Amino acid sequence: MTVSALTAGALALGLAAGTAAQDRGAITVASTTSTESSGLFESIIPQFEEATGIEVRVVAVGTGQALEIGCRGDADAVLVHAPDAEREFVDEGCGVDRREVMYNDFIVVGPAEDPADAGGAGSAVEAFRRIAEAEAPFASRGDDSGTNKKELSIWAEAGIEPAGRWYRELGSGMGATLNTAAGMDAYTLADRGTWISFDNRQNLEIVYEGDEILFNQYGSILVNPERHDINHELAQEWHDWLVSEEGQEAIGAYRLRGQQLFTPNAE
Repeated sequence: MTVSALTAGALALGLAAGTAAQDRGAITVASTTSTESSGLFESIIPQFEEATGIEVRVVAVGTGQALEIGCRGDADAVLVHAPDAEREFVDEGCGVDRREVMYNDFIVVGPAEDPADAGGAGSAVEAFRRIAEAEAPFASRGDDSGTNKKELSIWAEAGIEPAGRWYRELGSGMGATLNTAAGMDAYTLADRGTWISFDNRQNLEIVYEGDEILFNQYGSILVNPERHDINHELAQEWHDWLVSEEGQEAIGAYRLRGQQLFTPNAE
């Protein structure tokens, strides 16, 4: 056999092995817009796919919608950030094996001039109260996302039911909401990961941060395989990888503009 024939054979074997790796199948992960728009998935999913040969398809929506998609069996796993809703998802039999994966925090952004003096508040609740009292424009996601759930919980803690011309419910993702806030010179609640990756800030800046109420935990949950015919075994590999040493290192290593966007905290 000639050298060229040997080379051709080796190439054929290599291509076959590569094809076999990609033929393991695909999973669908329903997740939040923040994991997508922050660039996290673009960074970590190729690492998982290379290690396992499993393709990951992401449906990026608000947390509420992601959980609905999972409960219908239209995804194999979810990665979201609303712990109370996640526990309810499991309790109702829609999902199994919730695991904490990573965290960052929420921030209040608004006009640099800060007309409501939200930055001078002693707590996030007080910052929201000042915005309401000033009737300063506030852009709410209004989409039942994890961020929207957190925002509404802060209004409730402040004893305020936001309404009126100053309060705009948009029904949109985080990036679109920030774009609207920038255009309106409005306040909004954002997750830090999306904010760091957001380019169209115009006159917006962080006006309040650091309250423990703004802690933002992300969790991975498998869709219940006893309810739906899903790719459970492949989804289990994704679920396990996220909390493995390799997955946690990949999450912690992702940086943008010199900043770490998510902190891994799997136990």
